[in-house]
Amino acid sequence: MLTKEAVLDVLSGIEDPELGKPLTELDMVKSIDIDGGDVTVGINLTVAGCPMKARIKDDIVRGVTHIEGVESVNVVFDVMSDEERQRLKEKLGHGTAAAAQAGTELNFAKRFIAVASGKGGVGKSTITTNIAVALARLGHKVGLLDADVYGFSIPHMLGVSGQPTIIDDKIVPIRKGDNLQVISMGFFVNPDDPVIWRGPLLHKAINQFLSDVMWDDLDFLFLDLPPGTGDVTLTIAQSIPSAELLVVTTPQSTATHVVGRVARLAEKTNLAVIGVIENMAYFETNGKKEYIFGKDGGKLLAERLGVSFLGEIPLTTSLRESSDTGHPPATDGTPEQIALFEKLARAIEQMHH
Repeated sequence: MLTKEAVLDVLSGIEDPELGKPLTELDMVKSIDIDGGDVTVGINLTVAGCPMKARIKDDIVRGVTHIEGVESVNVVFDVMSDEERQRLKEKLGHGTAAAAQAGTELNFAKRFIAVASGKGGVGKSTITTNIAVALARLGHKVGLLDADVYGFSIPHMLGVSGQPTIIDDKIVPIRKGDNLQVISMGFFVNPDDPVIWRGPLLHKAINQFLSDVMWDDLDFLFLDLPPGTGDVTLTIAQSIPSAELLVVTTPQSTATHVVGRVARLAEKTNLAVIGVIENMAYFETNGKKEYIFGKDGGKLLAERLGVSFLGEIPLTTSLRESSDTGHPPATDGTPEQIALFEKLARAIEQMHH
């Protein structure tokens, strides 16, 4: 039966693709007019050039057409006023009043996990991405903040691209599936441009990614740190006192030597190290594990730090290839790879402090 309530009911099941909440809840439904069998729906967009306009329109037309008695559906777009936008931000918990009240203590995620390595080239971003993907697959709401400003590779590994929408001064993160939100420097600079930022600007960018992004209420926010022990880690430690540090290493002793630095960093910043993951641990041929770079580097390091050793990740071509093509092995890999990252995800899930 064609009534306004019936149309509203359909609209309450349609989400804004970027904000991930129903149009009705976001106060985006401005009007519903019914004239015989003709329905006109007025929608208020957050920003004029909303890239998802066509998709919202299709979803509405498809949904409302199903109501009995509907002959035509017309969608008319308008843009929210400044006041309406402010109300929306407050509703989403990003209003100025809410922010002022919350002070600087960030609480949009239950757990903040920063992933560090003593040096570059250990596959840290691959591991971070795949653990985040695995946790999202297990039903958690996960955010992934690519804080590796000079070597941002996460968008590429996830196969996401595009420029995030900015509502006033708030950035809407890019979504991958229902449970994963991503924000990266890579969305804001041309991938081929060298990034020439230093210290203070970097500090500002990271803080902006923490405070000016419309993250969902997350179970986990992963922060992929630049290699080494520089400014970014200190910035994060200052902004999120409750952050945990996950260390990725490779087997060579030089890599473990490097991690002494990470341990000291943890002491200096008061971040709790929760565990060590060893990447490129071995190469498997005909069911036999070849420990090319030496064995147990990661385990020894975990013992030295007095933390859990979460596991070894083998060196495989398919892991690298799938990371290069935007198909994360944690969801798109072999059954072994999916199981491997699920095991790591569960280990992290079960840690409580």
